[in-house]
Amino acid sequence: MSATLETDEHKDLRAAVAALGKRYGRAYLTRTVAEGRPPTELWSEAGKLGYLGVNLPEAYGGGGRGITELSIVLEELGAAGCPLLMMVVSPAICGTVIARFGTEEQKRTWLPPLANGTRTMAFGITEPDAGSNSHRITTTARRDGADWVLTGRKVFISGVDISDAVLVVGRTEDARTGRLKPCLFIVPPDADGFQRHPIDMELTAAEKQFELVLDDVRLPADALVGDEDAGLLQLFAGLNPERIMTAAFAIGMGRHALGRAVEYARERTVWKAPIGSHQAIAHPLAQAHIDLELARLMTGKAARLYDAGDDVGAGEAANMAKYAAGEACVRAVDQAVHTLGGNGLTREFGLASLITAARVARIAPVSREMILNYVSHQTLGLPKSY
Repeated sequence: MSATLETDEHKDLRAAVAALGKRYGRAYLTRTVAEGRPPTELWSEAGKLGYLGVNLPEAYGGGGRGITELSIVLEELGAAGCPLLMMVVSPAICGTVIARFGTEEQKRTWLPPLANGTRTMAFGITEPDAGSNSHRITTTARRDGADWVLTGRKVFISGVDISDAVLVVGRTEDARTGRLKPCLFIVPPDADGFQRHPIDMELTAAEKQFELVLDDVRLPADALVGDEDAGLLQLFAGLNPERIMTAAFAIGMGRHALGRAVEYARERTVWKAPIGSHQAIAHPLAQAHIDLELARLMTGKAARLYDAGDDVGAGEAANMAKYAAGEACVRAVDQAVHTLGGNGLTREFGLASLITAARVARIAPVSREMILNYVSHQTLGLPKSY
């Protein structure tokens, strides 16, 4: 796929990461899943090469660039068949929030190891009864002397078992208004009252999903990230990168599936010519390519707006990019499997597992319906139904 509208530096980054991904590939990721372990070797090498922390400040061991570059890394690993889901969480969400709002001590403690991959941080926002409505989050944080005490539950939290801490979204009471507002806390997984329970998923992935229970988890004052009065500003500083990175994840997955299908369609001959010469095969693959390219353009726009500090513009573009990428990914995977026919369902070609994985891009971290709500309300100015 072409890298139009990108700098030579970005093209070089794509080429370098693609070379790394090619050395691991889909077979490596499939093997780690079968062994029930995370892709430690790829994560470690990507960290040593500076790819995991390319968006974090140079002063704290990062590459000093932005979400633009980090999304390129994830997309290219995905296109090689070995995306790293925790890139969405650890450097993109948690690293960004700490870099923008953390104390100097928090930055010194967390950013260097997040950048080189020697430490990982999970992110806990989703709750059983809140879902897409972050205003209904019931995990509360109350002061007790100099400490904070957290109580609540979280679900579908990725990679807790391989993380050194969880950045938990709780709510504190505003002393002036009495209303609850979101705040972020760094919670060590060995804290008293902190429990994790694996969720039995049919989704095939190297990273496991967990339910968290926080039963009066006591934290020191310095566990709070940023100003307790900042509220939504700090939260959305992490959610916009999450949407952008999810889009990159989906585009990479779609590119990988499409690449396998195109290769197969060039070689597979049933009658007198390769099946790729038939328009019933060629046109849907061409359309999938177009859809992925359009999604990539919007993802690039969203990343550039975010890196330029335009949080409002980035919010709109990030939602659109995530929507477009999720739809393009699902269609590309579906068409790839269909192109291979029965072979598309075999372990040999490794596409069948992507059918479920592609669906995630439509669901997480926010459903396509909620994105349509956002665009209809925020962009088009239409009234809410809720």
